[in-house]
Amino acid sequence: MPNIREVADHAGVSVATVSRTLQQPERVSPKTRQRVMEAVAATGYKPNLMAVKFRSGKSHNIVVLVPTVANVFFARVIIGMQEAAAEQGYAILLANTMGRSDIEDDYTKMVQTAQADGLIQLRAHNPFDISMRNANGLLPMVNACEVLDNVPCPTVTLDNRAAARAMTEHLLSLGHTRIALIKGPQGSPLTRERLAGYRDALSEANIQYDESLLFPGDFTLRSGFEAATSMLCAEERPTAVFCENDETAIGAMQRFKQAGLSIPDDISIAGFDDIDFAAYADPPLTTISQPAEEFGRTAVSQLVDVLNGKTRRAPKIIIPFDLVVRESTGPVPVTQQQNALKEIAE
Repeated sequence: MPNIREVADHAGVSVATVSRTLQQPERVSPKTRQRVMEAVAATGYKPNLMAVKFRSGKSHNIVVLVPTVANVFFARVIIGMQEAAAEQGYAILLANTMGRSDIEDDYTKMVQTAQADGLIQLRAHNPFDISMRNANGLLPMVNACEVLDNVPCPTVTLDNRAAARAMTEHLLSLGHTRIALIKGPQGSPLTRERLAGYRDALSEANIQYDESLLFPGDFTLRSGFEAATSMLCAEERPTAVFCENDETAIGAMQRFKQAGLSIPDDISIAGFDDIDFAAYADPPLTTISQPAEEFGRTAVSQLVDVLNGKTRRAPKIIIPFDLVVRESTGPVPVTQQQNALKEIAE
C-alpha cells in the first residue's frame, strides 16, 4: 500500500504539507492543495480519514438546513455550497427540514455532538442556544437567504426591500397603477421585506396602497395559479402582477394563459429570483436576478472563517441584485389606460 511519503515525493512537497492538506485544507494554498490531492489520486493513497479527523479535532462536515429542496432557488444555493465546501475540504450534510423546528433540532445535535463542525441555516430560525457560542461570542452557524436580526453569526442576504422596490418602479414606469402582489409565506422575512419595497415604490409614485391587490402565496407554482384564478374573478382585474418569486409567477402565467389572456398585452407578470426556467418561460419572465450560487459559496466561506476563529464579529453580507427585463412585462393595456384617465378626469 502506498504511504504518505510517496504522496509527498509525487507532489514535490513535504510530508507535513500532505498531512496539513488532509487535516486542515484551509491552511494550504489552492495550488498546493490541488497538487497534493492529484498525488493522492495518482498513488492510490488511502488516508485513514477517521484518524485524520481525530487528530484535527474536526469532522469536516457542514450541516445545511433547507426549508425545501423542491425550491429551485435553494437548489442553486446548495450547488454553490457544495463547490465551496469541496474546495475547503468539507462535506455537506443536507437536511430537508420542511421548515420544522423538530427536524432542525435533530440535525443541530450533530454539531453539538461533534459529528459536524458547523451549520448553515436557510430560514429565519436559530436552532442553537447561547452555550454554543465560541471564544469570539459567535455561534457555529451562518444564516443565509432568509435571515434573522440580532443573532451572533454571519448572515448572507439580499436587499429584498430595494429589489422589490426596483421591480415595482419598473411596472410603474410602464404605466401600471393597479399592480397586484402575490406574496410569499406568511411570517417570512422575505415576504415582509418585499412587501415593504412594493409599498415604498407606490408611496413614492403617490399611488394609494390597496390591500385588495395583495394575494397570499407560498413560493410555489400552485399558489401562483390559485392567486391568478382569484384575480380573474375580481370585479376589476389588475394590469400587472408582481410575484415574490419566479415559481409563483410561472404558475400565475399558466392560469392567465388558460383563461385566454395574452402576456403582456392583457396583463404583465414579473417575478423574483431569476431561476433557469425564467428565461425559457413563455414569454420569458421579467425578474430580479440574485446570484444563488454566490449565496452558497459566501455562506460556506463565512462559516469556515468562524470555525477557524478568523471571524470576531457577526458580519452582514449583502449580495447584489439585478433587474432583468424580458418580454413578460409591457405597457398598460390601452383600453385600461383610457379608463384610468377617464376616472381621473371625472
